[in-house]
Amino acid sequence: MNNATLVWGDRLVRPFGLTSARWQVMGAIAYADRPRPVAWLARDLGANRQNIQRIANDLARENLVAFETNPNHRRAQLVVLTEAGKRAYDSAVDAWNPAATGLANDLSADELTTALRVLGLLRSRLTEINAADDSADA
Repeated sequence: MNNATLVWGDRLVRPFGLTSARWQVMGAIAYADRPRPVAWLARDLGANRQNIQRIANDLARENLVAFETNPNHRRAQLVVLTEAGKRAYDSAVDAWNPAATGLANDLSADELTTALRVLGLLRSRLTEINAADDSADA
């Protein structure tokens, strides 16, 4: 399911110069209550900091994000969307809304509620397993 979703997402946002991974990082930036450094974005996404840094650097080279001075930390710059980044992100969201509606078109409210509950339960279990593994590795 994850792979199929990523392929679908990549095709959906390709016209805007994005991939699913880039769009996801841009979403974390767009929805944050304030600019965040890469490490915080990685934590918010449950991702590897180095991978998010690589994506942020790629987005910066394409002028979709910019790095700003962080008043709280000299080396951990803040990542913000540029105007071009906001346009690309908003265009991707505008394409996603009807596509996602189409995917869910024939599903009942009960089916969607059950899917959400099951996915939430699996996420919680995986989070617990990963936290236990992280503690054991420390």
